[in-house]
Amino acid sequence: MTKSVFFGTLAAAGLLAGAAAAQSTLEQVQDRGSLNCGVTTGLAGFAAPDASGEWQGFDVAICRAVAAAVLGDPTAVQFVPTTGQTRFTALASGEIDLLARNTTWTFSRDNDLNFEFVGINYYDGQGFMVPRDLGVSSAMELDGATVCIQTGTTTELNLADFFAANNMSYEPVPIETNAEAQQQYLAGACDVYTTDASGLAATRATFEDPSAHVILPEIISKEPLGPLVRHGDNEWGDIARWTLNLLIAAEEYGVTSANVAELAEGTNNPEINRMLGTEGDLGAMIGLDTDWGVRVLSSVGNYGEIFESNIGENTPIGLARGLNAQWTEGGLLYSPPFR
Repeated sequence: MTKSVFFGTLAAAGLLAGAAAAQSTLEQVQDRGSLNCGVTTGLAGFAAPDASGEWQGFDVAICRAVAAAVLGDPTAVQFVPTTGQTRFTALASGEIDLLARNTTWTFSRDNDLNFEFVGINYYDGQGFMVPRDLGVSSAMELDGATVCIQTGTTTELNLADFFAANNMSYEPVPIETNAEAQQQYLAGACDVYTTDASGLAATRATFEDPSAHVILPEIISKEPLGPLVRHGDNEWGDIARWTLNLLIAAEEYGVTSANVAELAEGTNNPEINRMLGTEGDLGAMIGLDTDWGVRVLSSVGNYGEIFESNIGENTPIGLARGLNAQWTEGGLLYSPPFR
């Protein structure tokens, strides 16, 4: 009796899972009326709740842009905080529809874990931060150091490679969240904190005295960070991909949150017209209407606006565009054509 009930329960669960699987991610999001977006547990400038509890940041803007495109409402987002250990399970299980949190695009994540990176929204590299009092000016002086390191990350693997390649030793201090890393580092539990250089800058900006901490000059890896979805739902991946491309292309063509409504009435630039739906019908190709691009840019602005307002040189994070400048300005940002 118990056995038959148990297997009956499993069968019912299987039927429910099968029904959910039969729906595309786009249909699930539209039926639900909100986007479940995985973000970090809190990283200043990238994804963190503000004083009123509203999520803000560079990665948060990606979530809001997709919600604007699909649901017509950039606030229709349920933010799901994830750690380096939990983020992939949350995406694979369907708990989240999109993961937008400083996640590095790698071969194994793309293939072995069956995810699909839809582009790169930040070109980064791993660095090291130390207290100025430590008197260290180079990562080559870190032999024997204790290092705070987030588990389940490429950072953890790069650290081992770097020290092995340079015949140095270190003692890892495993941590799971950036908040825990900050606490341990400031308490002196580790000499060094290592993560993406952007994350170091974001973390340092929250310190009582940021000038008491030094980000060392060495960048020891390539960390192309970007949003990702599950393999197998190409339409949903296309929506996320072209929403990101839209943000990048809009900056290149001078389309901003301030002028998008005016430009949507028509311009003499066919590329802008196609992006904003006044020429052709690109939206229909990804299951959206013609105004999806206007909604996105009206809601969050273009890539440059998002960068400057959240992590740019005039914010406490203070990041220069660097590699994240447009290709026309010597950077790597480049969107395929809207045609």
